[in-house]
Amino acid sequence: MKAIVCPEYGPLSNLEFRELPDPEPGPDEVVVRAEAIGVNYPDGLLVQGLYQMKPETPFVPGMEAAGIVEAIGGNVSHVKPGDRVVVMLNNGAYAEKVLASSNRVFPLPETMPFADACALMCAWGTSHHALKQRANLQPGETLLVLGGAGSTGLAAISIGKAMGARVIAVASTSEKQKACIETGAELALPYEGLRDALKQEAPGGVDVAFDPVGGAAFDVAARAMARNGRLLVIGFASGEIPKLPVNLVLLKEYSLVGVFWGAFVAKEPEVYAANNRELFAWHAEGRIKPHIDESQPLSEAGTALKRILDRGGIGKTILVP
Repeated sequence: MKAIVCPEYGPLSNLEFRELPDPEPGPDEVVVRAEAIGVNYPDGLLVQGLYQMKPETPFVPGMEAAGIVEAIGGNVSHVKPGDRVVVMLNNGAYAEKVLASSNRVFPLPETMPFADACALMCAWGTSHHALKQRANLQPGETLLVLGGAGSTGLAAISIGKAMGARVIAVASTSEKQKACIETGAELALPYEGLRDALKQEAPGGVDVAFDPVGGAAFDVAARAMARNGRLLVIGFASGEIPKLPVNLVLLKEYSLVGVFWGAFVAKEPEVYAANNRELFAWHAEGRIKPHIDESQPLSEAGTALKRILDRGGIGKTILVP
C-alpha cells in the first residue's frame, strides 16, 4: 500500500509518499481500505514535533479515515468485511489501508458520505465535547466562536445552534464570515474592532467563548465574558499562546476551561461513544452537515496541511487515496 510517512520531526516538506507492507489485523483489530482521510490542524503540528504527543519516528500521521472493512481479527464481531466504517486513531490514517483497534471502529449509515464521517470524528468531536461536557452549553445562551470558518469553528457554530444557543462567529474575511452565517451563526464579525462590536452585540457578555485561535483574539474574549461564563481553550492557531490576567476571572466570575479532546477519548471512551452516536443521529436528521472544503490526493498531504496551518481553508479538508 501507499502511505504518507514522517521520517523525522521537521518541516512539512519532510513528508514522504512511500510504499509500505499491507497491514494484517491482530485478534482485536480491523483493517480498513480508506475511501476518505480527514486532515486536521494537529496533524501539521505533530509532524513538526509541536504537538503534545510525540510518537517515535518514522510514523504515518493522521487520526481519522473512513472506508470499507477489508479484514478483521478473530475477536471482532461488531463489523465484518465489506462494511462501511469510520476509524479514529492516534496516528496512522494517511494510508491506503488503515489498521485500527476494534473499539475505535464505528459502523456508518449507508446515507453518510465517507468525507462527512471523517469530519465528525476529530473536528466535530472536539467541538461537541467542548460545548457539551466542558461548557455545558444551555439553550438561550450566547456562544462566541473564534476561528469561525475553520473545521472546529464551523462545527462549533452548527453544534451550538443545534443545542439552542445564540451564536456569534468571528472570522478574518468576508468569504469566511459568509460561511459562518450559512452554517447558522446569527452574526459574523471581523477581528478588527471586535471588542467594541461585542460590547454592542452582547452587552451583558458572552456565556461561552470557543477559542481555537489564541493570541489577541483570546484577550478580547477574556474581557467579553459574562458572569458564570466559560472560556474554552481549544488551541492556538494564531501561533501565540496568550497570558490571562487572572484578575479578570475574579472580577467577572467566569471559568477558564481547557479542552483536550485526545485525553477525553482515552479517559472517557463510553462518553465519547455516546457523543458519536448523538452526532451521527443529528446528521441523519439533517440538523448538522459538515462543510467539506476540498479533496486532495493522498500524495498531496503536505500541501493540504500547509494550507490548513496557514488558515487558508474553510471547513474540512479530505485526502483521497
